[in-house]
Amino acid sequence: MEFNPLLERYKKLWNFSIKHPEKFWGQVAKELKWFKEPTQILKDEHPYYYWFPDGKINITYNIFDAHPERKNQVALIWESESGESKVFSYGILFKKVQAFARGLKKLGIKKGDVVTIYMPLVPEAMIALLAIARIGAIHNVVFTGFGKDALLSRIKISDSKLLIGVDIGYRRGKKIDYFKILNEIEIPKVILKRDPHSNLSSGVKLFEEVMDEGELEAEETDALDPLFILFTSGTTGLPKGVCHLMGSYTVWAYAHVKWLFGFTSQDVFFSTVDIGWINGHSYGTYGPLLNGTTVLWYEGVPNYPDNQIWWKLVEKYGVTKMWVAPTAIRLIMTEKEIKYDLNSLKLIVSAGEALGEKPWEWLVNITQKKCYIVETWGQTENSGYITSPLGFDFGGIVYKRNSVGLPLPGINLKVVDDSGNELPPGEEGYIVIASSCPAFMCGLWKNEEKYKEYYEKFGVYLTGDYGYVDEDGFVYIRGRCDDVIKVSGYRLSPYELESIIGKHPNVIESSVVAIPSEIKGSALVVFVVLKEEKEGMEDEIKKLLREKFGPIATPERIYFVKGLPKTKTGKIIRKILKSIVMGEEPAVPPTIEDESIVDHLKEVVKK
Repeated sequence: MEFNPLLERYKKLWNFSIKHPEKFWGQVAKELKWFKEPTQILKDEHPYYYWFPDGKINITYNIFDAHPERKNQVALIWESESGESKVFSYGILFKKVQAFARGLKKLGIKKGDVVTIYMPLVPEAMIALLAIARIGAIHNVVFTGFGKDALLSRIKISDSKLLIGVDIGYRRGKKIDYFKILNEIEIPKVILKRDPHSNLSSGVKLFEEVMDEGELEAEETDALDPLFILFTSGTTGLPKGVCHLMGSYTVWAYAHVKWLFGFTSQDVFFSTVDIGWINGHSYGTYGPLLNGTTVLWYEGVPNYPDNQIWWKLVEKYGVTKMWVAPTAIRLIMTEKEIKYDLNSLKLIVSAGEALGEKPWEWLVNITQKKCYIVETWGQTENSGYITSPLGFDFGGIVYKRNSVGLPLPGINLKVVDDSGNELPPGEEGYIVIASSCPAFMCGLWKNEEKYKEYYEKFGVYLTGDYGYVDEDGFVYIRGRCDDVIKVSGYRLSPYELESIIGKHPNVIESSVVAIPSEIKGSALVVFVVLKEEKEGMEDEIKKLLREKFGPIATPERIYFVKGLPKTKTGKIIRKILKSIVMGEEPAVPPTIEDESIVDHLKEVVKK
């Protein structure tokens, strides 16, 4: 890469943050309002790291009380596919947050209590989340795509004192009955009633009834008080309750969102992700509001009532910046021409999984190359993304295609081999973080042993992802460590092979897994979703892999299927594919989007 003064300035800042973390984060923390400023920045008790341990702060104080000048500015714009819409200024949102917080206290909820939220993207979900934080309680948001068992397990593990939900939601023009699930769970409930015909059981408190108008001072929470629990689900085992603290999360959510997006009061930020995920916390609520911008929420799917609903909202509200998931883009990229004006867009950020060549090119084309299309990478465990292609607050975007950007300040990212030795640029290995910063979780809720596993293998934080760093420091993610395949001694990345297969014009998407082989150690098996059935596709895919990667990548088998097993966030569940190929009964997690696809895959493999 040619000399770039912006990149060089950033590297100096990053180096300072790694060499002098306490000075760096002490300076960042001063940009926020504290009830008691910390005199100690970091208490290091590896693998536990306590940031700003003697400070006192509240995240909602920094959104509302510390910025009275925001009173008349729009905080939240909300639309539903049902036709409803609402607009909340910071002043109005603040009043509602205080009212609901007062109501929660009257219900007996106090500092340190856990409250579970089970709501789609409705304004009351944001109000509830902020109200819980204001009184120093702990919110535990559960994605409404989960069923009863998944919700109940998260309530039990977190020992929640209250469940906040809604009777119905809207999806693809249909009413979704959420209360049917909520009614079966024996815990005190507050329900937002949207349907006048809903028959709610006695003893349920209505959301509006709980609202108690009046002011309420923010709880002067300790920096080390938990702010929220957010459960992550693997494909097996119990969900892990990632816990983030009030002080560290407030500082990180404010800072890293400011760095990338450079939000101003003139921005309208379209956060398309559900509040049940970390991105919904950091980029649908806390990050933008801490930075005083306007957030747009849409309750509905990206392809209903048609594939252009997102772009209609972009034009309607003059959206300037946007957060998207690759799965959603692949769903709507059938449209070659967009009938809405997208000239307001300056930045589209993709996260959650690899975007891929075709979706990236499609976004570039529909925005007429006037908008940055970039990828970031991170985890629930570290509050969201921890790499980005610089950012507007750093002076501009510096993006390399297919990369997820550079490590953010405080993130000492390294790539290591099986023995923990650091690898040179270009060589693939385990991605680890050899530093701590306020981004990171404080632990797993009631599960210390599982938390320590993150640090056991190499003594530093193992992200669980596999990839490499180039000569300029840009990071490339190749997939999960568990997914890496070794064929005849060579490590192959499923993502890299899937990217090659995806170059075929008749391929929608694919997934690569491995089966045991006496000769090679592992052999490749490929599942492919085609645009249309066509003879000779198996030979064409094998030829493509041999030409682009080499004979080592020739698949043992190729199955053509109508879809792949995915989580509700769009991640392919490769363990299901592998189990089916091996003739085993797959473990189907509650996070799966479409359980019927499993039977289809079994039938295809059986034939």
